[in-house]
Amino acid sequence: MSTTAPVRDGIANPAPLGLCAFGMTTVLLNIHNAGYFEQNSMILGMGLFYGGLAQVIAGIIEAKKDNTFGLTAFTSYGFFWLSLVALIVMPKLGWVAAPTAGAMTAYLSVWGIFTFLLFIGTFKLNKALQFVFGSLVILFALLAIGDATGNKSITTIAGYEGIICGASAIYTGIAQVLNEVYGRTVLPIGPVK
Repeated sequence: MSTTAPVRDGIANPAPLGLCAFGMTTVLLNIHNAGYFEQNSMILGMGLFYGGLAQVIAGIIEAKKDNTFGLTAFTSYGFFWLSLVALIVMPKLGWVAAPTAGAMTAYLSVWGIFTFLLFIGTFKLNKALQFVFGSLVILFALLAIGDATGNKSITTIAGYEGIICGASAIYTGIAQVLNEVYGRTVLPIGPVK
């Protein structure tokens, strides 16, 4: 009698790493946007290494797992964080002029449109990812409007909304880890019906 065993690709799920990297960095930046502390090296360090580098690594592993959505999302947002740090640091080093409010509005708007298009893709995924991407669309819109109008109150509101967005990404990443470790639903992510 012959039996077949399920074949595993031998590659761990990189999504929790990418989601936690995105989420934790987003929470910290948006605590700043909400007005609790000034922009500092902690935010820039997180943006470079955890939000940036860790997400790019997660995206590359998603490519090995043949997950185009994960590859596109994690790699893109990893490079978003790296480019955002560059936009902040390069002017301080005297390499280029700081971006104008109009330039930052364009930057945030393009990322918002990109995120909206990925959000459409989450309709075939789980409810938790739908919330992460939907709230990220709102965050980019609020940040772009805040830069376009110069209204600091909108940026503060964006900060609170960004904390919620980042926390939802952390939840989704940790839920995937705990659900896998325990072999059952510990934290629900609401699969699509």
